[in-house]
Amino acid sequence: MVSVNTHESPDPKTAHILVVDDEGAIRYSISKTLQRVGYQVSSAASGEEALLMLEQTPFDVVLTDIRMPGLSGVELLAKIKERAPDTVVILMTAFASLGTAVEALRLGAHDYLVKPVTNQDIRQSVARGLERAYELQRRRVLIESIRNSVRELTEEVGLRERRQTPPPSQPVQAPAAAMTIGPLTIFPGRYQIQIGEHSLNLTPTEFDLLLYLAAHRGRVVSCSELVREVRGYTVEEAEAREVIRPHVSNLRRKLENCGQTPDLIVNVRGVGYRLSEPSVNGSEASSL
Repeated sequence: MVSVNTHESPDPKTAHILVVDDEGAIRYSISKTLQRVGYQVSSAASGEEALLMLEQTPFDVVLTDIRMPGLSGVELLAKIKERAPDTVVILMTAFASLGTAVEALRLGAHDYLVKPVTNQDIRQSVARGLERAYELQRRRVLIESIRNSVRELTEEVGLRERRQTPPPSQPVQAPAAAMTIGPLTIFPGRYQIQIGEHSLNLTPTEFDLLLYLAAHRGRVVSCSELVREVRGYTVEEAEAREVIRPHVSNLRRKLENCGQTPDLIVNVRGVGYRLSEPSVNGSEASSL
């Protein structure tokens, strides 16, 4: 994958692109177009073959046709985002439809190209995709660095607390190795939330979304800010709301399944979301 440096743009020679299309001539043409720029290019004849290749090799950008026998491009996009959320996916189709475009955006597609597409359009889309992949990887490194710092700090605080013998009238507190928000215990390094004896297993996007709201609790965070800081790219507020809405819905459903009120995540209409403390009156909360 593209090597991450916080001061330089990605080097095309280190970028790895996967081209997926069931038509051999199209695969060959697109691959050659990208190889001339200097990219490392691999190709797959089906969505199933692409998934096997992705298990063996990390790719920065996947450029895939939508209509293919077996696994479609949209289905491939969904599986890629489950397994490698930082991989940028560009969809191509000769049968464009608004419904498919909206579904692609909801699942996290970077671009949606309508055939026939020029070589210049392909190169420009891939170049923009690489910039986004680079930014996602850079943010992931920074987030992981913050998590490590939080973990080291809480472990240090926990060690100091263990060295102190509390008075008999006070309960012994467990070492703080996580962030506690009301009934939630957030483990930054494990993509895991603990509610009493129940564990919530979240996707990376759901976890980072909840962690960001927790870190900024007390204020309403706009959807465009959440997309920028959690997903790593910039969109208008209306589009950002469509991107964030399904992730918030999934979080609320998982919280409710563990016996928590879904209004722990408050939707302030026309503004954004905030994390509500249990003691805060939920009058601002509204349904999605």
